[in-house]
Amino acid sequence: MDLEKFFDRVNHDVLMLRVARRVSDKLVLLLIRRACAGIDQRIPSRSLRLKVNEEKSAVGRVWKRKFLGYTMTWNKPLKLKVAPESVKRLKEKVRLITQRGRGRNLAQVIKELNLLLRGWGKYFRHAQVKNVFEELDGWIRRKLRCIKWQQWKRPRKRIKELMKLGLAEHRAWKTPNNGHGAWYNAGASHTNEAIPKRLFDSMGLVSLVDELRRFQLST
Repeated sequence: MDLEKFFDRVNHDVLMLRVARRVSDKLVLLLIRRACAGIDQRIPSRSLRLKVNEEKSAVGRVWKRKFLGYTMTWNKPLKLKVAPESVKRLKEKVRLITQRGRGRNLAQVIKELNLLLRGWGKYFRHAQVKNVFEELDGWIRRKLRCIKWQQWKRPRKRIKELMKLGLAEHRAWKTPNNGHGAWYNAGASHTNEAIPKRLFDSMGLVSLVDELRRFQLST
């Protein structure tokens, strides 16, 4: 069930007291508290007379529903994970940044990406399923390799840059004429070898997996 403008109208102190009577799971209570963060808490208790938003309300399996950007796994024990819609929105934002990055230094693109990734990683640090973090890390690195491939433009430039990055000469000469576009080459073994993860690490690119692991170790 979805209540129209719920967090704008509800008295948060009354809400948390009532929820805590029925919910013992500290993680769920924390998520609700986070959703209320930053909203004016001086709203009078009569604001509990709330209106149901029928368009957003539904009944269904927990793994088919989402709450504050999270959902649950279908198998037991149930685990908290990032909802697909949240992943999709992040990818859209990353695409906007990387599309603007074709004419910029890669370090500048990474700096802009890091602002987004740190915030996203912090919000979803309660996720118990990390495979989506690993997939996003790999996908983002591929987007950055794609920028470099497009910036090199000409075949001879690509050969030169790949060799400069340590790729063997015979492999470097084969790649510009393989008949595939930038996205394919950005995910191919020759580009991964020339521009490995450790290079992005040295440039300070935020790893969502590392952010998740850092949080889990600190709790």
